[in-house]
Amino acid sequence: MQSKNILITGASTGIGYASAQAFIKAGYTVYGSVRKQLDADRLSKELGASFHPLLFDVTEHEAIDAVAKELQSQIGDQGLAGLINNAGIALGGPLMHIPMEDLRYQMEVNVIGLVKVTQAFLPLLGAQKDSPFPPGRILNISSVAGKMAMPFLGPYVGSKHAVEGISTVMRRELQLYGIDVIVIGPGAIKTPIWNKGMDINLDVKDYAKPMEIFANKFVRGSIKKGFTAEKLADDILNIFENPKPKTRYSIVAEKFTNWVMPRLLPARFVDKYLGKKLKLR
Repeated sequence: MQSKNILITGASTGIGYASAQAFIKAGYTVYGSVRKQLDADRLSKELGASFHPLLFDVTEHEAIDAVAKELQSQIGDQGLAGLINNAGIALGGPLMHIPMEDLRYQMEVNVIGLVKVTQAFLPLLGAQKDSPFPPGRILNISSVAGKMAMPFLGPYVGSKHAVEGISTVMRRELQLYGIDVIVIGPGAIKTPIWNKGMDINLDVKDYAKPMEIFANKFVRGSIKKGFTAEKLADDILNIFENPKPKTRYSIVAEKFTNWVMPRLLPARFVDKYLGKKLKLR
């Protein structure tokens, strides 16, 4: 019998927090990763007995291994029904001026952290010979940026493109254990992620005006029209419980304008359009 245990990374705010709420409401026990004890205490109080905080940063590999070992001792006979790799950050700026340490940190969190967490908890998802429980399911949170590329989001775009490819490889390899991997690609969502990394203090010189236009019209404008984290969380729950899910879901507000049309247009046309709008031409 499949357990009702779910692990969600980055559960302290935004999509992770809303997803924890949605899964708990649906009868699941949620194990959520947080980086700070204060957040662990807050979430335990707000979400109740069905929430169990796991204290680790996705860049701290020894801590991840230690938590995975502890969780194995607690629920090793039940396993995890699912892992939702949600933890992530968004760093921006012109690639010409991005410090390498910032680019590296973006990849450490969004890509390497995702792979490390998956590796550590795969045994609890049934990636073991003669597993005592049914295989679980992995949902990797990507973005429209995993399929499209907007200026001034180079680190984030690169990380989400990597998540897309890695997820496909995971899905094909983990067939060995019956573990499915599904990509969730949201558009703009009203979450704090865009307040945490988009105001990097860079000397952008010639890009100052285009970046100002991009931040005001594209980023903040899209967020105003975007879905709430709660709406996305309900979609994630429904996808997770779908017995025959697709391999990838695009959850985008004003979908034709923000997803379908940009991917149909010739790349050179989009280059010119963005160049004109952002005063790059």
